[in-house]
Amino acid sequence: MHARTAAPSRRPARAVLLVFAMLAALLAAAVPAATPAHAAVPDRWGFAYLDNATPPPGYVPDPSRQWGSWTSPSTNPVKVDQIGLGSYVVHFPLIGGPGGIAHATAVSSTARWCQIADWKTVGPGQDVYVNCYVPSGAPANSLFTVLYTSSSGLPTTPSGSYGYLNSDSSGTVLTQYNSTGAVNAVSKGATGLWKAWLPGLGLSGNAGNLQVTAVDAKKGARCKVSDWSPGTAGQTIVVACYDASNAPYDSEWTLSYSYLRAVHGPAFAPRSFGYLWYNGSLPPLTNYNSSGATNTLAGSGAPFTVTLPSVAVPSDTSHVTAYGKGPEYCGLYASWARTSGSVRLYVACFSAGGTPVKTPFFAAYTSAV
Repeated sequence: MHARTAAPSRRPARAVLLVFAMLAALLAAAVPAATPAHAAVPDRWGFAYLDNATPPPGYVPDPSRQWGSWTSPSTNPVKVDQIGLGSYVVHFPLIGGPGGIAHATAVSSTARWCQIADWKTVGPGQDVYVNCYVPSGAPANSLFTVLYTSSSGLPTTPSGSYGYLNSDSSGTVLTQYNSTGAVNAVSKGATGLWKAWLPGLGLSGNAGNLQVTAVDAKKGARCKVSDWSPGTAGQTIVVACYDASNAPYDSEWTLSYSYLRAVHGPAFAPRSFGYLWYNGSLPPLTNYNSSGATNTLAGSGAPFTVTLPSVAVPSDTSHVTAYGKGPEYCGLYASWARTSGSVRLYVACFSAGGTPVKTPFFAAYTSAV
């Protein structure tokens, strides 16, 4: 098993423990001066779908569901090695470097969840470690989607807004990005609860998409969005994490927020992407399709079917995060389907005991272009 201490490159020395009382001060703080625009934001990114739960060494997963920012991803593909029961390392070529975040989503018709164990630079590449579990907390082989992305700088003509956080269990910010140049913050609450503050992003009402993933190498953990409070000054998100016994648990985690941007955060958005938030209804500004079409939701959660018209362009990926107060969790029931230009995401949500349930969630889809 990979040791968590082997990845010091993504833990900035100036990481600061931020408490709830600092949030008011951050509201009044001046936004830092813009840095020169980068040629591309994000600077480094990659995604993949592991379509074989017991891959042979050096396995190349589905070429139509993997891509990245390195040179010639079609001929220099992502590879995956299994390193234990339910434990994998995903090798992204030529995007090594500090910082960034990773997300993982289980793909299974039965109760599974996947989390990030770690990520680190190895040679010129970025290795992302993924662990998967069944409701008992036992490791289990699983299909999954995985995403790594890292951003810096401020584009000159951005569309929408984007930000991310990687927080340790105490609320220390390990790495963060905010497309306005402001500084994101985290405050620790009760066991298994944190409040994330993303100043300057989004709108005063619910708009955009959220994704959250647990990061823990030693224990099965899962994280979700417990609450979301938008405002004129930015986005406040409550993150909740649980262990396999469904008790609140202090885990490291990653969070990303995107408004009119794809899940990996490009300032100059791909032509084909979309997202949806189901919270009992479909709030209009959280239901976006880059083609201008309207996404739809059908089903009772066993599974839900999210249809995104006119955006099906491989290579592509999808991620899902549960929403609400309680230990329920969500993933993908099966790989997404592409039919006549439309994408169908099959979202499966489960109770603490692993029974299919109808519970709120966030879903995001993007093509590489």
